[in-house]
Amino acid sequence: MFLLILFQLFLTPDSKLKWYSYNDGVKIAKSQNKQILVDFYTDWCSWCKVMDQKTYADVRIVDYLNKNFILIKLNPEKDPPVNYNGQTYDAMRFVEGLGINGYPATGFFEPGDKFITVVPGYIEADEFLPMLEYVGQKKYYTISYQDFLKSRPR
Repeated sequence: MFLLILFQLFLTPDSKLKWYSYNDGVKIAKSQNKQILVDFYTDWCSWCKVMDQKTYADVRIVDYLNKNFILIKLNPEKDPPVNYNGQTYDAMRFVEGLGINGYPATGFFEPGDKFITVVPGYIEADEFLPMLEYVGQKKYYTISYQDFLKSRPR
């Protein structure tokens, strides 16, 4: 028990993920020139909870996200309006406008909130890490995701 408490006291700040609201996260991403990951979720979504407990708790995912992304959680059923491309949208309309019709969904944006893509559904950590690398390294400008996966060291 003592070791567990000691371990928790000395966890590095980067051992957990820092989530922002949409509007705050976009401002921070722009100022830090980092890609944006948006976790679209609802309170009733069981797979959203699994993704939080497993995928977003994986040390490899935490490390990569903390170094390369600004993280946003958006619950379209509860969150306030979203400012996107100079317009203000109800959170649900914003999500619908991105083509999201199920949860969880993971959205990727460039700094300044230029939309890249959205990936629907639960994603396991082993599948998620290459996606993060692909977006984090901006490989989507030069290579397809399938070719990126083939060229990636195993």
